[in-house]
Amino acid sequence: MSNTPSTPAAPYADVWSGGRTVAVVGASGHTGRFVVAELLRRGAKPLLVGRDRGRLDALRGLAPDAPVRVASTEDAASLDRALDGAVAVVNCAGPFLATSFPVVDAALRAGIPYLDVAAEQGVTAALFDTYGERAREAGVVVAPSLAFYGGLGDLLATAALGDWPDADEITLAYALDSWHPTRGTRVTGESNAGQHLVHSGGRLIPFGYSQDVFAWDFPKPFGTQDASAFATADQVTLPRHVRTPEVRAVMNLAPLRDIRAADTPEPVPADAGGRSAQTFAVEAVVRRGDRTRRAVAEGRDIYAVTAPLVVAALERILDGRGGAPGVRAAGEAFDAPDFLRALTPEHLTRVDLPL
Repeated sequence: MSNTPSTPAAPYADVWSGGRTVAVVGASGHTGRFVVAELLRRGAKPLLVGRDRGRLDALRGLAPDAPVRVASTEDAASLDRALDGAVAVVNCAGPFLATSFPVVDAALRAGIPYLDVAAEQGVTAALFDTYGERAREAGVVVAPSLAFYGGLGDLLATAALGDWPDADEITLAYALDSWHPTRGTRVTGESNAGQHLVHSGGRLIPFGYSQDVFAWDFPKPFGTQDASAFATADQVTLPRHVRTPEVRAVMNLAPLRDIRAADTPEPVPADAGGRSAQTFAVEAVVRRGDRTRRAVAEGRDIYAVTAPLVVAALERILDGRGGAPGVRAAGEAFDAPDFLRALTPEHLTRVDLPL
């Protein structure tokens, strides 16, 4: 079976009328290919950017008419040339510690929105801390971590919060039936080792890497399973726009065993769109006093679902639904319930939100 994502050609929204050009840095990577396919599906024109001309040319079967531009994050002029003519840039090139800052700088010079799919907490925190004022001055939206880890949990927690002005605690519970990591995930994990964070006591602190195991009641069909604490980009993004002293994340043990095993293979396509058979459920539990609100999303393939998340975010930024310029988290920039419902059932098989 081909591992090339499917690319229906019909335009998805008026914002793409005329086929506006979007630069995809790291287009030849696993997630980058899904993003290119999603842009094509919605009627945009992807511009393929990367370091390796051969790997970019290999995408011709997916995007035969897309221009290819070779660029290096170590060469600012090459990035400027690569973004010329684009209305936005989506960065899919990890490790993001090496790519995010040069690509954001190039986006600000070009005056275009920057989005990425980074799961690296330290990088996302640094973007909020160092680029907020510059992005506002440039009139540009910078939206980091618009991915399964970062965007989805942030949107769910924001939707669950509803009209509450704050929360005593937010818990994000991730259940995956498996986790076959891509090569990019492996490389990022190695570069990010020992740098994970958790938001506790009102601030980001080093993650304790506890091996404590506890039972957790995950949404159906997963149910009660052994789980452990987990570090995710949502723990960085949520406190940027939600007043809460605690953001914790938990994950069931099966995917954690997979990701920690050196011999776990990469994901294998299981449908014509290139998605793997992996399934997931994510629940946001928001507590305020003795009251609790929940929001749940279910779907398939954490890498594939990142593409509609980041492209739907870009669509909203371009049509004016992305809020004011600056560094923005998903739940801060967008109407979270509307965003999540718009992904259902095509990309998220189920979304349950509080009324």
